[in-house]
Amino acid sequence: MAKPKRDELNQILSSYLNTINDTLQLFEHSPPQTQDKLNWDDVLNMSDHLSRQATIVGMLWTGEPPEAEALKETMESYYNTLQGFLLLCHGSMVGAGPTLSSSIQASVKQIVDSSFKLLHGSVSLYGGEKDRKTSIPQLTGAVWEACSNLKKIPTTNIKAIGRAMTQVAVSVKDVLREMQELKPASACSSPEHDVSVNSDEDDDDLGDDLSPEELDVAALVADVVSDTLIVVKELIRAIATMIKMENPEDKGEFVDSFEKLLKLCQGTGEQIDELGACVYPPQEQSLMKQILERINGYIGEIEADAIGFMNSSSSEAFLGACRRVQSVIEHMETELDTRTEAEVVCNMHNVTL
Repeated sequence: MAKPKRDELNQILSSYLNTINDTLQLFEHSPPQTQDKLNWDDVLNMSDHLSRQATIVGMLWTGEPPEAEALKETMESYYNTLQGFLLLCHGSMVGAGPTLSSSIQASVKQIVDSSFKLLHGSVSLYGGEKDRKTSIPQLTGAVWEACSNLKKIPTTNIKAIGRAMTQVAVSVKDVLREMQELKPASACSSPEHDVSVNSDEDDDDLGDDLSPEELDVAALVADVVSDTLIVVKELIRAIATMIKMENPEDKGEFVDSFEKLLKLCQGTGEQIDELGACVYPPQEQSLMKQILERINGYIGEIEADAIGFMNSSSSEAFLGACRRVQSVIEHMETELDTRTEAEVVCNMHNVTL
C-alpha cells in the first residue's frame, strides 16, 4: 500500500514544482513601474513563515512515520506559502535595477531549490528510503539558511551596487595576494619540495618554479594589480561620500550611472584575473600586453564617468589613483617590449648560418 501512496505524493509534488517553475518565469522580467511596489518587510515575514513550514516538515519524521494524508496536507501548506512568497517577492521588485534584481533572484532560487529538496526527501522517505531519514535535518537547515540569506540582500539599488563593487575589490585583492605569494624556483628545489618525493604537493606549488626573469614580470603584474585595487577602493569611497552628503536614494540618474560604473569595474576585475593567470609559465607576454591595453581602457572609462559626481577631495585621490595605474601599465608595457627585443636579438645571435 505504501508504494501507491508514495506515487500519489510524487505526482502532487511534481505538479507543485511545475506551478512554482511557471511562477519563477515572472522573475525574468521586472514588474512594470506603474505597479504598486509591495513592502520588502512583508517578503521577509513570509520567508520567516516558510522557515516555520520547513520545521513542520522536518518534525514529521522525528517520531513514527507520518500518515500519507498528514504529509500531503503539510506539502500543500508549504506549497501555498512558497507560492505566496514568490508573488510577494516579485511585487517588491518594482524599480529594482539589474544588480539588485540579480541579488534577489539568486536568493529566491536558493529558497526554491532547498524547499523542493526537502519536500522530495520527505516523499522519498514515505514507505521507502528509511536510510535517508538522517538527511531531513540537513535539508530543513538548508531552507533555514536560504531564508536567512534573504535578509542579507541590500534594500536599495545603490547599496546592491556598492556591495557588488566591494566584491570586485575583494577579487582583485585575492589576485594581488596570489602574486605576492609566488616564490622563485630555488625556493622549491629542496628535497621537501621535490615533486618526486611529495607529488601530492605539486598542485600547491603551482607557480613556485618561476625563473628570475618570470618573477620580475610577476612583480610588474603585482604593481598593476595593486594600483588597480586602489582605483576601485577610491571609487567606492567617493560613491559612499557622495551618498552620505546628497542622500540620492534610488533616483534613476544615480542608479544608471552607478550600474555603468559597476559593469566597468567588473570588466576590469575580469581582466585582472586573466593578467594574474598569465604570470604562470609559460608566460605569454603578447597576451599580457593585450590585457594591459584593455585594463587601461576600462580605467579611462571609469575615470571619465566617475569624475562628474565627485567633490574636490574625492576627485583628487581618485584621479591620482587612476594616473598611477596608467603609469605602471605604461611602464610594464615598455618592460615587456624591451624583453621581447632582447629575446629576438639573443635568438638572432644563436642562429647558425
